[in-house]
Amino acid sequence: MMRKEVTTRRKVEHCLSFDIEEHFQVAAFDSPARRRQWNSLESRVQRNTEKILEHLDAHQVRATMFVLGWVGERYPSLVRQMAEAGHEIGSHGYSHELVNVQTPEQFREDVKRAKAILEDAVGQPVIGYRAPTFSITQETTWALSVLVEEGYAYDSSIFPVRHDQYGMPGANPSPHLLSTDAGSLWEVPPSTCKIAGVRLPVAGGGYFRLFPYWLLIRLLRKIESEGETLVMYLHPWEFDYEQPRMAGPALSRFRHYLNLQKTEGRFTRLLQDFRFGPIREAISAIGQLYQQGVSRQGAIFCTTSASREEVA
Repeated sequence: MMRKEVTTRRKVEHCLSFDIEEHFQVAAFDSPARRRQWNSLESRVQRNTEKILEHLDAHQVRATMFVLGWVGERYPSLVRQMAEAGHEIGSHGYSHELVNVQTPEQFREDVKRAKAILEDAVGQPVIGYRAPTFSITQETTWALSVLVEEGYAYDSSIFPVRHDQYGMPGANPSPHLLSTDAGSLWEVPPSTCKIAGVRLPVAGGGYFRLFPYWLLIRLLRKIESEGETLVMYLHPWEFDYEQPRMAGPALSRFRHYLNLQKTEGRFTRLLQDFRFGPIREAISAIGQLYQQGVSRQGAIFCTTSASREEVA
């Protein structure tokens, strides 16, 4: 249960993140039948992620990679490649199940399994988590306590907007420290922009492809001018216009395939227009927690509620 929060207004570089998953794992097309096909469908995550890494290297930018445990289990060398390039490895859970369809026990096993796989791959602490489809909502805030208990230092799942699939309207839109029943946890929400009293999602994903780039930049500059840290996100499959098309509801197809051919060009412009870094570096308090975990536990991260409060 969420109880209170403390907000930070520190002016820092912006956060760039990616949810590393296969094109066929998106929740909008999910079904038991498709899940049974995961191991037989064409994998495109490695080539698409390597394309992203080339762009980041060319612009000398590092980012946070929220890697699905299922992907990390099959491509540990890709996870190591990202870490060796200086990118932060975060957890996207193991099975890409929405939080609201899991019991607390299932969720705990999912985030624990993913964390272990990723830490085994890179030999570094994994302290950040992002839920599939931002599915930590008002009904699933119990998940935040589970994250604390499983050794995560921050979450980036709460989208403070109204949406048919996710969102927590009225939630704090800035990076802030939450107090849960299990201890403290930093929340790093994807960026939103308030226009005429309505908070609009502008952080990335489908919104990055929907808005004209000139409008997107204007909205992002507005957020920046207010002293806020941008928290952007994209997926490897958004760089893959030739990916196989999946059957599904018309709205899901529209959201998933809209303007995929524009992602790469817009992304290179974004890297020129703003200064980005991984979440654990852009939010300095989170970086301190990471360093505490490294110094105290070596490659195994385990932080106490007391150490979190010290940073706050």
